[in-house]
Amino acid sequence: MTVLADQVDLIIGVDTHKLTNTAAVVSAATGGLIEEMTAPTTAGGNEAIFKMATAHAGFRAWAIEGTSSYGAGLARFLRERGEWVIELDRPSRTPRRGGRKSDPLDPLRSAREALARPELGEPREMGDRAALAVLLAARRLAVEARTAAQRQIHALVITAPETLRSRFRG
Repeated sequence: MTVLADQVDLIIGVDTHKLTNTAAVVSAATGGLIEEMTAPTTAGGNEAIFKMATAHAGFRAWAIEGTSSYGAGLARFLRERGEWVIELDRPSRTPRRGGRKSDPLDPLRSAREALARPELGEPREMGDRAALAVLLAARRLAVEARTAAQRQIHALVITAPETLRSRFRG
């Protein structure tokens, strides 16, 4: 079994959030931190993280938390540029520093976790499967809204004055 450290020179761990992504460039050979940065979750922020990583020579892979949620934009950006993106599950976070988390440590932890994994996860494709998931979710929400509206109308009729209720009987 080939481990990730035998395949790449660098691993870039990314901790994703709604407004920012924090990335850490890590040496695959030693697990040592080379560089880190936090950037906004915008096209410019994605470009800044990409430039930081490409400033370091060697074949690289990206270990990104939440590639189907907050990390989706960055993962898409990187895959469009031919980068190797590895999906990581969000780890269960132990309370640190009074329950707050430490962003500089999380991308480093992500990179090292990817280096230690025997199997690597690939992000889901965003094509037909994702479109079908959106359609099914929209349908489910529409059915739930219809049911809620029917129940509200029924409750209004039940509690309405008799003159109004008699118009809706049958």
